[in-house]
Amino acid sequence: MPKNVLTLTDQRTDKTYEAPVDEHGTIRAMDLRKIKTDPEDFGLMTYDPAFMNTASCKSNITFIDGDKGILRYRGYDIETLAEHCTYLQVAYLLLNGELPTPQQDKDWTWEITHHTMLHETTKHFIDGFRYDAHPMGILVSTLAALSTVYPEAKNVHDPESRQKQIVRLIAKMATLAAYSYRHRRGHPYVYPDNDLSYTENFLNMLWKMTEPKYMASPVIARALDVLFILHADHEQNCSSTTMRVVGSSQADPYLSMAGAASALSGPLHGGANEEVLRMLDEIVSVKNIPAYIKRVKAGELKLMGFGHRVYKNYDPRARIIKSVADEVFEVTGRNTRLDIALELERIALADDYFVTRKLYPNVDFYSGIIYQAMGFQPEMFTVLFAIPRAAGWLAQWNEMIQDPEQKIARPRQIYTGVGQRKIPTTQDEKSAVKVG
Repeated sequence: MPKNVLTLTDQRTDKTYEAPVDEHGTIRAMDLRKIKTDPEDFGLMTYDPAFMNTASCKSNITFIDGDKGILRYRGYDIETLAEHCTYLQVAYLLLNGELPTPQQDKDWTWEITHHTMLHETTKHFIDGFRYDAHPMGILVSTLAALSTVYPEAKNVHDPESRQKQIVRLIAKMATLAAYSYRHRRGHPYVYPDNDLSYTENFLNMLWKMTEPKYMASPVIARALDVLFILHADHEQNCSSTTMRVVGSSQADPYLSMAGAASALSGPLHGGANEEVLRMLDEIVSVKNIPAYIKRVKAGELKLMGFGHRVYKNYDPRARIIKSVADEVFEVTGRNTRLDIALELERIALADDYFVTRKLYPNVDFYSGIIYQAMGFQPEMFTVLFAIPRAAGWLAQWNEMIQDPEQKIARPRQIYTGVGQRKIPTTQDEKSAVKVG
């Protein structure tokens, strides 16, 4: 019977080593350290830029099979959750491992609803930004500032304290996001309304003006809820990894989440849907698509919203968003960008150039179009991403804190600089001049 080991022969020394292969098909990187050319040798390391094939943790939160286009939270297919659950129910699932019972759902919703209010002094943090400050910069900075409002959050090994901060962060993310938008628009802040659902309340804090009671469109509120579910977690992506890395130093969750949100703000992560909109605006019309695709094939341009580091199949979230788009546009009216996007997708998926390269639409391809149809400007897109991702970040952070194998993150490097140097003395300088 074969052993679950990997046998390695080092032809430099003709020595053979064994590395156990666990039930997940992985070996411990530290097992490579015993492969040395001599006792003074540091040992073998792997070189893996961007962590393309390195598992930094064990997690039971999110499962992705990129080849088959599968995404599951705690074992539930994303399609099932998007159809049957609310965002807060999914957030509870990510954080606790199970969907809430009716009573747990009621208690959890009440807790979140009654923690949406910000301390009045927190508004002063936001007021200090320029009138045209980017909402994501405001969100990141105010998240970090909340560390000073809740100093007890530093007790990261206290389960009760962790739970309190989790509730606060999920509740207040929508408020912070709405206030960052209102600040940029020059509008007064709107207090949360406890009679409304999570997404209805967010829309209320965004759009309410002088009316006594803001009533959100049920279609828009539900569509936003589905979008929040789709963005709630996505395994060890750039921002979730940042949440774990910062949190591994035992920084409090507000500072850790500020780091995660900073990672999300980049155009290669949370800002990708804004790039899709720019591309669609550049195409202008359906009739210009063939010429645009020709330029993409020639290497002059990129087809934004297609392809993914993980998915080598159709992103399951993109399918759901595509169906949500139809419902949203029935309320908001048809957007010409959607017609361009649909035709662009049709042509690309029938072209061997894209199919052989496994370039399928990802979640960003349609999300920006829907957000803009709802009334959001592109600068709000990453903020809208950050609101639901808070649940995933906190689930990842909470899991990391309780994992006995986790230590402070500290990857290795391969040094490529010069060797040891000496600062030249005056005599050395004179000698160098004479030789020259």
